[in-house]
Amino acid sequence: MTVPDDVDSPAISAPSPKKRSDTLIRVVSAVVLAPLAIGAVLVGGWPFVLFWTVAAIGVHWEWASEILRLSRQIQAIGAGVLGIAGLIAGTGRPGLAVLVLVGGIAAMAVWGAERRAWCVGGLAYAGLVLAGPAVLRADPGWGVAAIFFLFAVVWATDVLAYFGGRTFGGPKLAPSISPGKTWSGGITGAVGGVVAGLLVAALAGVPNLLAVAALALVLSAVSQAGDLFESAVKRRFGVKDSSRIIPGHGGLMDRLDGFLAAAGAAALLGALRGGVDGAAHGLLVW
Repeated sequence: MTVPDDVDSPAISAPSPKKRSDTLIRVVSAVVLAPLAIGAVLVGGWPFVLFWTVAAIGVHWEWASEILRLSRQIQAIGAGVLGIAGLIAGTGRPGLAVLVLVGGIAAMAVWGAERRAWCVGGLAYAGLVLAGPAVLRADPGWGVAAIFFLFAVVWATDVLAYFGGRTFGGPKLAPSISPGKTWSGGITGAVGGVVAGLLVAALAGVPNLLAVAALALVLSAVSQAGDLFESAVKRRFGVKDSSRIIPGHGGLMDRLDGFLAAAGAAALLGALRGGVDGAAHGLLVW
């Protein structure tokens, strides 16, 4: 579409006070949350598992309560399954924790709850928030590097896609799902994710950086697909934000949508190559 000469293009016009305020809130929220996530990775053990267990329970609550408006019984069952899985993961048995999650998902499918398919999907979705990081961090050799690599790819993708889309504009990526996302944002996000992932991998001494670059590109794409999936779910149920827990970001689902998708994919790929106990090694060492 051609922009008339007397109308400022959104890509080059000065940001409105509201947009500047929203950006500032997003930055402040990220500055507060990022050190907590990084600190949990460095400490490991129970603090790390507790951090992601609470996040998973929060995501399930948003899915069941704020989006689907399901009964408190469904919310409690999901929280119970995630809590038990978190307790088991905290003892250093992420594989068993994953089995508990799978069992809970299967039980919910058989139980015949309201909106059964969406209930099952919600528990599986929230389970990725816990299972992905727990499986990767459990690797004693490469666990920390794998999580920081994942952080770098997803965070850089998110930030560069946001600012790239606002700066360059252009054709929409998926207008029927998320009208604000553009191809320019998707490309700048992917480039940023690859560069950030390579930087972390190089600092960690990961071999075969060419393979790692390809991995970062795949995980960046998965992260953006996760973002679009969450947008599609919210649009399906007429919800703008999954909640308002995080200022400037909405809810936990809004903040973790890309990360949980990428973490799940990374943990699965790593486990297929290195087993559950060596998933981080299987992910990074090619």
